[in-house]
Amino acid sequence: MEGSVEGNLVDVVNGKIFPAKVLFSEGTVTSIERIEIAPSRFILPGFIDAHIHIESSQLCPSRFAETAVAHGTTGVVCDPHEIANVLGMDGIGYMLEDAKGVPLRFNFTAPSCVPSTDFETSGARIEVEDIEKLLKKKEFVGLGEMMNFKAVLRKDPGAIAKIKAAKFFWKPVDGHCPGLTGRELVDYIDAGITSDHECTTSDEAEEKFHMGMWIMAREGSGHKNLRALLPFVKANECFLVTDDIQAVDLAEGHIDALLRKAVLMGVDPIHAIRAVTAWPSWHYFLPTGVVAVGKPADMVIVEDIREFKVLEVYIGGELVAKDGRALFAASPLPLAARTPRREVTVEELAIKHDGSEADVRAIVADPNQIETAEAIEKLKVENGVIVPDLGKDVLLLAVVNRYKEAPPALGFVKGFKLRRGAAASTIAHDSHNIIAIGVDRDSMAKAISKASEHGGYHVTDGEEEASLVLNIAGLMSTEPCAKVIEDERAAIELMRKFGCDLPAPFVTLSFLSLLVVPSLRLSDRGLFDSRSFKFVDAVLDRAK
Repeated sequence: MEGSVEGNLVDVVNGKIFPAKVLFSEGTVTSIERIEIAPSRFILPGFIDAHIHIESSQLCPSRFAETAVAHGTTGVVCDPHEIANVLGMDGIGYMLEDAKGVPLRFNFTAPSCVPSTDFETSGARIEVEDIEKLLKKKEFVGLGEMMNFKAVLRKDPGAIAKIKAAKFFWKPVDGHCPGLTGRELVDYIDAGITSDHECTTSDEAEEKFHMGMWIMAREGSGHKNLRALLPFVKANECFLVTDDIQAVDLAEGHIDALLRKAVLMGVDPIHAIRAVTAWPSWHYFLPTGVVAVGKPADMVIVEDIREFKVLEVYIGGELVAKDGRALFAASPLPLAARTPRREVTVEELAIKHDGSEADVRAIVADPNQIETAEAIEKLKVENGVIVPDLGKDVLLLAVVNRYKEAPPALGFVKGFKLRRGAAASTIAHDSHNIIAIGVDRDSMAKAISKASEHGGYHVTDGEEEASLVLNIAGLMSTEPCAKVIEDERAAIELMRKFGCDLPAPFVTLSFLSLLVVPSLRLSDRGLFDSRSFKFVDAVLDRAK
């Protein structure tokens, strides 16, 4: 297939913009000709999201592509550790196969931490032998984020073996080390880690960058770090990534939205474009990222380089999207594998205590970050059971083992402001057990049962209810993006009706069990302090 496009070409290698005609044949750029006058539009390399978990979009890979490509995304580097935690190598295999049916370039990293720690129960384990099998495949361009940085620092043989496997195949190792600094940071990088996406301040980013890490400035649905990292982003080579972006946000914009936001905040347009094209391509040894002779004809035509309104998208010289609409249709693959249905009783959700009051540790959720804080709250005890306090915004929190029979882990959380009802979800990073919050135990038990039955979300107060069904491992849907958004909005609207005012309540809920991010979390085995990396009691007995 031969073709050409004309416009103002953004040369990300030399930092220049000039009127040009780009010719391509058989998927490759064959010639770039300077012209006198170009149409009033710009030719950019195809956008790359260099760190994303497709599962967090709630869309299977082919449905994700339908939406993302329309926003100028021509490639992704995705870590399938979410589905790997649920279904192991079979889940990763599903991601690969479903991705083959669409033109978006799916690059994968081999999940390094399945499970992310030894303090939780996942549905599978990915061992070094599995990592080696994956890294042999051309689709796998690196080792996925090494979240268990504590294991790296203590030179755990399993963690080190996975890093060595990546080095053997000459593939980079992604990092995950929130707040790590000084000598420990040096040791972590020295083990072979080459990137980090967990920076929340420019000072943190500067230290890691100048020690040799690529820094990924993250702006997703539940974690918005771009503004805090702005001084660093403006001055240094880096990536702009989403990490986790939900369908409702993806429909409004993907990398084009990050570019728009970055430029609006004062980042030089060419600098921002390089952060989603050339720089990630060089890091992961991808053949894309520039518009140059001999390179794949992956291009995005935009109206200007401030708003980044996408007019046309080419992948391998094929026009795959025009005027905000994909020109291909996904045919998602089914997935029969699922986890056992789990139910809990009201009695199992009781935190018992002697006396009339109890001091408890409560997780404090942040509406715009995945980090949490800790609060000590005094709660009443009724009939021997500690009860939530709506006046203090303290709700009951539960994590139910999704893979085998076990008592639920219980705790308390602040920040959701529910006045009635409960919500449960099978999205609970990273092991994806069932996580639930509630005002009363009866509603929580019903929400947990329903979420377990169909996968996804369930919100109820015993009378009203709403669900988002995620039929692929309880993480993703094969339905079109618009249907997923419709059902999620219905669930969120019911949460709003029940009193919750968080911008993305299910995203916030999903990260309350992520043990590798500060500070207080709840796994299926109990309340966990990720700073000290040990379990702590939910109820404080100050008499002792």
